[in-house]
Amino acid sequence: MHVSDRGLIFDATVAAENEAVAYVTSLVPLDSGTFLCGWQSGPGKHTATNTIGLARSTDGAHTWHRLPVKLETSFEGTPGSFLAAEMVESEPGRLLLFTTWIDRRIPDRPLFNPETEGILPTRILTCSSTDDGDTWSHWSELNTAELTGCAVTGPILRWADGTIACSFESFKEFDDPTPVEPAAWLMVSRDGGRSFGEPWQVARHPQQTKYYWDQRLCPTRNPGEFVGMFWTHNRPEQRDTNVHLLRASIHDGQMAAAEPFETSIPGQIAACAVTKGGRILSCVVDRGQPGTITLWQSDDDGQTWPEGERLVVHVHDEQAAISQGREEIDYAEFWEDMGKWSFGHPAIRPLKNGWLLAWYAGTPDRMSIHWARVAEDS
Repeated sequence: MHVSDRGLIFDATVAAENEAVAYVTSLVPLDSGTFLCGWQSGPGKHTATNTIGLARSTDGAHTWHRLPVKLETSFEGTPGSFLAAEMVESEPGRLLLFTTWIDRRIPDRPLFNPETEGILPTRILTCSSTDDGDTWSHWSELNTAELTGCAVTGPILRWADGTIACSFESFKEFDDPTPVEPAAWLMVSRDGGRSFGEPWQVARHPQQTKYYWDQRLCPTRNPGEFVGMFWTHNRPEQRDTNVHLLRASIHDGQMAAAEPFETSIPGQIAACAVTKGGRILSCVVDRGQPGTITLWQSDDDGQTWPEGERLVVHVHDEQAAISQGREEIDYAEFWEDMGKWSFGHPAIRPLKNGWLLAWYAGTPDRMSIHWARVAEDS
């Protein structure tokens, strides 16, 4: 594999101050050949005024044009902000967008409470568009039952039979004094996103010694089956492990039948895809020194990931004042670092003759959305 072309979807260096930071990247291909990209947009990471930015490409992802969309950030009369903009074409001509809405009625509160290890109250909202993203319906809420601290995590899955699924993780809320017990979930719809079933458990460590964060799932050719990859944190050992992988199906029962297993890939968020030939690709953020975004591949269901076949897509000089490394991680300070990192959140989608990647990168005060086309070597 090799990078055949690259560019910018959104250039934050020339943007207004209220759009200086763009991150939490998403991509969706439409049946028409159009691509849409979404991101969190604001003057900084996780500010109380952050909203959603959208761009569209109609020429195979070579050039991109910002959509003048302004989505309502208040919900049921309460001010809020957004974390993500994951989209799916649930049926031809009907686009759904899913986001994490954050309650900002106390605007000076940070996202994360270092004392309780909870986050601000959230809800998962969705809206629809029938004109390729030019206009959107009013927000409606997905019911996550008793789960709290919920946040959308990565692409919306769609299988050939029309089933779609929204991936999210649960945490706990800001003032909750009980121990945190994170888990990864799906909300599944079999009617084009008009209704969803109860949350379906993807991953949750039985002893809560491993935290399966930021799941990135992709469907396989088998109805209901998916491959998932996880940024995995070992809490008792105070370190990130290698990326974990799970292959499962929503037909397993009430939850995934297997537990994620550790791969040989170092890093954090890992966006994955499955080729027509069955290889698994993984676009992985590694915040070592230097930071990298690397495309890995496996032809044995994720058991091995040959280093000689990896492709480094982006090398990053992190200029933010980061305090935590790979080992002996202070959990509260680690969350502070998450609000400082100036690259990451990769997305991967298929093209006719290769793959489209997107991620955010820049300086602490200006973060843009980048794209790259990756071609298969002949």
